[in-house]
Amino acid sequence: MPGPLTKRKKKRSRFKRIGFISTRIAGTDGVSLEIEKWAAVLERNHYDCYYMAGLCDRPAEKSYIVEEAHFEHPEIQKINEFSFGFHLRPREISELIQGIKDYLKQKIYEFVDGFGIDLIIPENALAIPMNIPLGLAITEFIAETGIPTIAHHHDFYWERNRFLVNSVMDYIDRSFPPFLPSIRHVVINSLASEQLSHRKGISNTLIPNVYDFASPPPPENSHCQELRKIIGLKEDDLFILQPTRVVPRKWIERAVEIVYLMKLDNPVLVISHATGDEGDAYYHRVMEYARNLGVKIVTIDHLIGPRRTTTITGEKIYTIGDVYQCADLVTYPSGYEGFGNAFLEAIYYKKPIVVNRYSIYVADIEPKGFDVIPIDGFVTQDTIDIIYDVLRNPERRRQMVEKNYQLALKYFSYEVLERKLLHLIRELEYFQGV
Repeated sequence: MPGPLTKRKKKRSRFKRIGFISTRIAGTDGVSLEIEKWAAVLERNHYDCYYMAGLCDRPAEKSYIVEEAHFEHPEIQKINEFSFGFHLRPREISELIQGIKDYLKQKIYEFVDGFGIDLIIPENALAIPMNIPLGLAITEFIAETGIPTIAHHHDFYWERNRFLVNSVMDYIDRSFPPFLPSIRHVVINSLASEQLSHRKGISNTLIPNVYDFASPPPPENSHCQELRKIIGLKEDDLFILQPTRVVPRKWIERAVEIVYLMKLDNPVLVISHATGDEGDAYYHRVMEYARNLGVKIVTIDHLIGPRRTTTITGEKIYTIGDVYQCADLVTYPSGYEGFGNAFLEAIYYKKPIVVNRYSIYVADIEPKGFDVIPIDGFVTQDTIDIIYDVLRNPERRRQMVEKNYQLALKYFSYEVLERKLLHLIRELEYFQGV
């Protein structure tokens, strides 16, 4: 097996095997969803995709799981505990970072050589420092091998307050992201593109989040009635969906206020995802706020999986698509988003959506002309009036969702991703002398 000092020969044939590397490639978080979409586009263009991560739910024969790559690994959590919120780090933390980095780098060599990979796609692992040793390991591997790389960046450290005070800026400057000749950098919004160029002097390609709008959604089915019953909704009750994780930047209080101000007989807000990687203090705050307003919150993350199935206890598992199909209204009041997967999902399933005008929405989505119910950081009675006008007027609702679908087909489809991604791969092939 090649080690760090082995001189690797440049490949002279067209790339065929693509390796995704991330901390986690599992579940319904934004990064994992985009990996699935990129892989679908690559595979329909006759590329084989493989996966390395600390947690991975892709086919076992194409996956290489290294527990230390996960940001929830105990040693990585220990590193993060001493890396953020301080200006100095203990020597033993530096030694721990270097030790895990060397271990992970060797595992990357094994992954790439074992599957015969031609090109790697680090997914957010070179953007946000949730696993510093992994970012360092990927950077050194690229520097040592010159392997063609498309670094897909979803959010950067400077976009999250919790990373701004740190004791690891030497590592962050080196690898989040690195500036190496065999890397092509991809960002998901125009503001990130500008900041990456300004802060690091790195040119980049903007590829927004996408959805398969060329394949229309399936018709509604009996699963909606089952879900409504589980949630506790009667036939005439509204199914109002908050399709996000419960983290502070989602501003879920605004969704609670929408349900409260609608004065429903059965005021229920359905939340599709769990708390995520930022603790559960915000979850308890949202639950308390909802109780004070008399709004019932129902969390259904335990009922959602990548496919419909049944647990060993007989409990049915539904897809996120089933949940969207059930919704009468989608709330999306986020204060910040890297792009907006849930926005695209609501458009795909042709649902009316309440959107807070967060910065990326204003810069990259709103100018396209989408017809939504907007708010500017807070909910007013006018917001509620517009919601009821849409819900009570079938023709108005139909025109809204059909217009949005066609716009998304034009600007945020798999075909948009396909054109840009294949161009980058061809550019890297040329760079390698293929």
